[in-house]
Amino acid sequence: MVDHHTAVHHNFPNCESYQNYKGIFDGKSHGVFNGKVFVDKIAQKTNAYQQNNNVLLSEGAIIDTKPQLEIFADDVKCSHGCTVGQLNEDAMFYLRARGISKKEAQALLLYAFANDAMQNIDIEPLKQKISKLLAEKLEVDIEF
Repeated sequence: MVDHHTAVHHNFPNCESYQNYKGIFDGKSHGVFNGKVFVDKIAQKTNAYQQNNNVLLSEGAIIDTKPQLEIFADDVKCSHGCTVGQLNEDAMFYLRARGISKKEAQALLLYAFANDAMQNIDIEPLKQKISKLLAEKLEVDIEF
């Protein structure tokens, strides 16, 4: 069970926030994402982004996702959303047709999916460490 609850409060003008949660669920795993972004009436010119994307690898896996915005200011740029789906069968076929095993093809697609969430990490050694841990968890050989 993975349970994420976030609350971001924008209480001043010109605030920014960026949330990009990714979930990969298999077996009988259960995930929860409940994210709230609050924009106070004085927080004009706020820029807030909230996204939750999930991949379900088995029929027993479950994700409950609820991104939320509460906006009381009128001059803001805010967005939120979520997706829940499976791995793309065309992408799997493409990789398999090039001699890549099913396990490796799945791991590569999941690595690419999850790696997107790390693009905004500015500390390069931290980004490399997380990428390496992700590759190890997915059992894929990626050179760093």
